[in-house]
Parts: sequence; structure tokens; C-alpha cells
Amino acid sequence: MKYTSTRNGSIVTSFEDAICSGYAPDGGLFVPECLPPITTTHLQNWSALTYPELSQTILRLFIAPDEVPEHALQNICTSAFEGFENPAHAVPVIQVGSIFVAELFHGPTFCFKDLGMRTVVNLLSYFSQKRQRSITLLVSTTGDTGPAAVRAVSDIGNPLLTILVHYPEGQISEFQRKQLTTVDSSCVRVATFQGGGDDMDRPIKNLLSQQSYTDSNTLLTGVNSYNIGRPLMQMVHYVWTYLRVLEELGKIPGDPDVKLDIVLPTGAMGNLAGGYMAKKMGLPLGKLNAGVNANDITHRVVQTGEFYKSETMLKTLSDAINIQVPYNFERLLFYLTNGQHDLVRAWMTTMDATNRLNLDREWLTVLQRDFNSARLSDEEMCTTIRSTQEQFGYLVDPHTAIAIGAAQKLGCGLDRVTTVHPTVILATASPCKFEESVTAAITGAGWAAYLQNGFPAAARGITELPERSPIVYLAKAGGTLSSWQAEWEERARAIVADLGAANGYRCVTQSK
Repeated sequence: MKYTSTRNGSIVTSFEDAICSGYAPDGGLFVPECLPPITTTHLQNWSALTYPELSQTILRLFIAPDEVPEHALQNICTSAFEGFENPAHAVPVIQVGSIFVAELFHGPTFCFKDLGMRTVVNLLSYFSQKRQRSITLLVSTTGDTGPAAVRAVSDIGNPLLTILVHYPEGQISEFQRKQLTTVDSSCVRVATFQGGGDDMDRPIKNLLSQQSYTDSNTLLTGVNSYNIGRPLMQMVHYVWTYLRVLEELGKIPGDPDVKLDIVLPTGAMGNLAGGYMAKKMGLPLGKLNAGVNANDITHRVVQTGEFYKSETMLKTLSDAINIQVPYNFERLLFYLTNGQHDLVRAWMTTMDATNRLNLDREWLTVLQRDFNSARLSDEEMCTTIRSTQEQFGYLVDPHTAIAIGAAQKLGCGLDRVTTVHPTVILATASPCKFEESVTAAITGAGWAAYLQNGFPAAARGITELPERSPIVYLAKAGGTLSSWQAEWEERARAIVADLGAANGYRCVTQSK
């Protein structure tokens, strides 16, 4: 399997180069040259596989054996799920009320990012050792990506694989911050910046594109969901969830009468892109429904075709999906147009230059065939947490609550089903990570009861560890976002060099 850019079909590269590069060289996102079909026979053969086995089987469709031999891929997938509550069945699928909930948060950092991140980091570690080339990961996080990446890098303990992670100051939960600042590893650096959730994206993209191979044994890459490895791995939990729901319904996989409608909290659209790719391959999915908060660019484009960046990032109680421009929308456009590189390039050139893109009525109609959306306020999200607990005894985090509330608005809530398809909520995180938001919904007494009766023991251990002060990137008075970003880029470049020195190698990037 080869990989190409969403913006240029003449760019063709290997899986190794695609996953190690992050962005394509023209600024686009890597996608497989083709999507192999998922047939009824596949689904029936896969139904008895464990989660690591299913991951290995699906990844093999996208990774040639001469890049990663079978035994190596098996080790990568098996070790990725060590630390999960039940590695063989990493994603429990349960029924709550009248719909299904896929609990994606039973990994070591209590969120769905573990499902994709740990395998991606394992693959990068494999390639670093295969080539004896050091790799530094550059990450910006609004809450869950960073802890998952830091934990994966720390667990591997490969001195050739290091990470610099950034988070927006005051815009992630206390627990998420502690997941970053309590890690003691020479392979990890943590920085916070005084800006909006995706304000570090441009400096990171610049660093990735400006690499100088003065030292040919060094590489910078990113593992946010623009990296093709993330949506590839996120396809796995869609297939797994489909198979488990069919089991619950007593149906045979591939039954033509059963499709799943999916509702999920949506930020950068990586999870949504994984689902759409799986659907394009033949997985029997109906609508993919995005739940969003007040930072609602995804909702606006699905409902009106207006893909406009907002002027400001709004603080919400569901910070992990705070986003101004979800980069995976580019992959959705690529598959929406059946791979029209030129059209995607024209659209994204307009978006990059103006922060605005208008889909005409024809393409909006195509988008709405597969996607729907709903927006929730903080108040509505809190109401959803309370009502879900009161009616069903099921406590959810604020992001899962966004999905449940979106399902209710779209006519397929926990207490009623008006669609012809079974509905699945993707529960993306444990409530243990969001004390402030959950307390706002169920009061301090409710949180105290959860601490006593439901809080994971492993999470409690993190809260008791000493923190290390992060590096701070300032937004200096009188400056502009672009001037701040230029300074942050230089700070990151210096930290990357320090990481290399601390781990016995030299990584050089060109200054603008």
C-alpha cells in the first residue's frame, strides 16, 4: 500500500514515510492510494478476533509486509494494549436505555486516544530502531491527545523516541494537566502556551516542514490526528463496535438490514475521519453524527456549508473538543469527492489564505448524505450528564454528554429510537478526568460520591504524584498572534535541541 497527499496525486510514498512525516510535503494530509474493501466474509471472519488481533488484521490492509513483517506487527499491536483493563476486549459495548454505548476509555490514560496513539507510537518506535534514527514527536493538545502520547512514549522507554507536548494554559482539566506534568522521563518535555486550543498548530507545522537533515539520523514528526496512523487505527473501534452490536442483536455480521448510526463528540475530526474511511470501505454504517460545543465550526459546515474559522476560541466545560479549524475536514473532503485532489487543493488553498471556505449546494448535499450534527451549550451538556445519571445510573464525562445530547436533538436519544438503525454513542473519556465539569453538572456531593464509589484506582494514583512545572510560552502584551507564534516556534526549536542532547543525539531544524 502506498500513500498520497489529499492535494496532489503525484505525491506517492511508503507507509513508513507517511506516518513519520505527519503532514504531506505540499501541506496536505496523507491518505492511502486506495481503500481496500471490507466484505461480509471479512466481517464474519473477524467477529471472533480479540481487539489486538483485529487491529493487526486491519492494519495489515494498509502496511506492506516488507515494511513491517507479520511478527513485528503482531508485537506492535499486542504491546499497544498492555495497560488496558481488558486488552482482549479493549472496548466494552453496553446498552444504556434504548441505544448502545461503546466505551473507548479503558486504556491507561482513560480516553479513546489510547486506542490509536499507542499503536502509532509503537510503529514510530519500531521505525526509529529499524533505521537507528531518532524521532521527536511534536504535539499540541486540548486535553487528551497529549497525555496519551506522553504515556505511550514513556512506557516504551526508547531513547531514540522523544516528545515535546504543548497545551493551552488554563484550557485543560486539572487531571489532564497532571497526566502531563507528573511524568518523569528524559524522553518527555511539557510546555504550556498562552493562547487558544489550536494556536500551536502553525508553529508545529512550520517546524515539521523546515527540517534540515544536517544530521541524517534525526526526524521531527507529529502524532495529532493529521498523522495518517491515527485515523487508520481509529477505524478499528468502528469495526469492533459494529461486530459487538450485531452480537447483541443476534444478527450475522453483514446483515443487509442492519446499519449503525454513530454519534460522537467531535473536535479535530480524526475520529470522524476514521469512521468515514471505514464506511467508504464497506462497513455498514448509516449516519455519522457530530456533537459539538460552542466552538461549532463542524456543526456550521454540516448544516450550512460554511467552513469559517471563528475569531476566538470560547472556553467551555468540554475543552477537549474545543477547536477552531479541524484539520481532518480535509480528509473528509477528499473522500467526499472520491479523491479529487485538484478540487481539495483549491478548497484548502482558499481556506489557508482566508480562513473561510464555502461549499456550494451540490457538495453540501453530498456531505449531508453521510453526516449530521448538533450543537450543545454548557448548560445543555450539564443537563445531559444529570439526566443520564438520574434515569439510567450511568455517569458520563462532558464530551460523551455532548454526544448523548446531540443524539437526543437528532431524534435518537437514550429514551427513544425514531431512526431505523441502531444508534451507538462513542464514549470518548472517563468522567474521572473532568472534576470541574462533572461537578458543575452533579454538584460537589455528586462528585464526592463518585470519588468514593466509581473513581478508578489507577487515576487516583496520578492525582497523588508531584507535578513538575511546565515550560511557559508567553503571549506578550502588545504582540499579535503571528508574532507570538514566531516566538513559540523558536522556543520549541530550542527545546527539541535540548531533548536531543539529553538523549545522546542531535536534531537540527532550520530557522526561518
